[in-house]
Amino acid sequence: MTQKSIGEQALELHKKLQGKIEVKSKMPVKDMADLSLIYTPGVGTVSTYLAEHKEQIREYTIKRNMVAVISDGSAVLGLGNIGPEGALPVMEGKAALFKELAGVDAFPIVLATQDPDEIVQTIKNIAPVFGGINLEDISAPRCFAIEERLQAMLDIPVMHDDQHGTAVVVSAALINAFKVVGKSFSQGRVVIVGSGAAGNAVAKLLISLGMGDVILLDRKGVVSRDRSDMDEYKKAMAVITNKENRTGDLSQAIKGADAVVGVSGPGSIKGEHIKLMAEKPIVLALANPVPEIMPDEAKAAGAFVVATGRSDYPNQTNNALCFPGFFRGALDNSVHKITQDMKIAAAKALAATISDPTPDKILPTVFDPAVVRAVSSAIK
Repeated sequence: MTQKSIGEQALELHKKLQGKIEVKSKMPVKDMADLSLIYTPGVGTVSTYLAEHKEQIREYTIKRNMVAVISDGSAVLGLGNIGPEGALPVMEGKAALFKELAGVDAFPIVLATQDPDEIVQTIKNIAPVFGGINLEDISAPRCFAIEERLQAMLDIPVMHDDQHGTAVVVSAALINAFKVVGKSFSQGRVVIVGSGAAGNAVAKLLISLGMGDVILLDRKGVVSRDRSDMDEYKKAMAVITNKENRTGDLSQAIKGADAVVGVSGPGSIKGEHIKLMAEKPIVLALANPVPEIMPDEAKAAGAFVVATGRSDYPNQTNNALCFPGFFRGALDNSVHKITQDMKIAAAKALAATISDPTPDKILPTVFDPAVVRAVSSAIK
């Protein structure tokens, strides 16, 4: 009998479950006395009270522990723009991880629009229910402006996880990988293949953490100050990255680099690129489900530390190491705005959960209870 693939098993499971999460009452409703307290007439007193004391809504409703996981389906995993229906299973999965890993109640919301103004207005209108907004799988560069606008208008934490969750986890992985190879973080050079949501955020956080230099690449080559074909976000990145103002393709950018981070697509990093890197190369190939280069090929080319986004290889570098604990801390500490300092603290805390990193152990697994404790304690 042919063994079923992971994809086939997942299809069967989702059809059987008809969704991965459910809403449950926190108390039984067995009789008229229960009904009178949780609904009418008792709830009228609570509603009247909150109408007059809006600042106390967290104390009396689900808002204290509820996060919205929101996508427009424009950049789902490595699948591209597959729309809200295709995005929903991913948002459900994320909501399940919020609950299972950090005890955070989360609800998946997919939007039948990809217009930034409509997205912002919709989220603003539903925000009173939620204690935090987790944006997910929204394509760049729209995701940058959407997040910025929502952060400015809402008094609850808003985070685009493809940007900042990725940045925290990648930074933690590199902190420990540099320890493994015995190199100085402050003198290191990292090349990032992919200058979208994840690439830009990773670069910014690495610079904030003191990385010596970071070079970004998009489909047209190195993001440099000499290029005139870039949007405003890439132009801004060119100012703070690529100290030597290198130009060209990955072959030029990667010469002598200590680490390469792939946040693009399959096949964009070759063994020949790794051979151009400095001694003991660090390779984080994070495209899912197929990485930029497979671990065996990377190691054959000389990579000393290799990480992917997959669970079937060592060093899985996955956002689930960040977002449950990050929002756990934000909710518990009534955080209104997410700052760069919080991301720095989260990356350092996550890295510190591994006291003695090795080439095959630069990050903990998502099931390590120390992860949520460490990350949540950094968000205050």
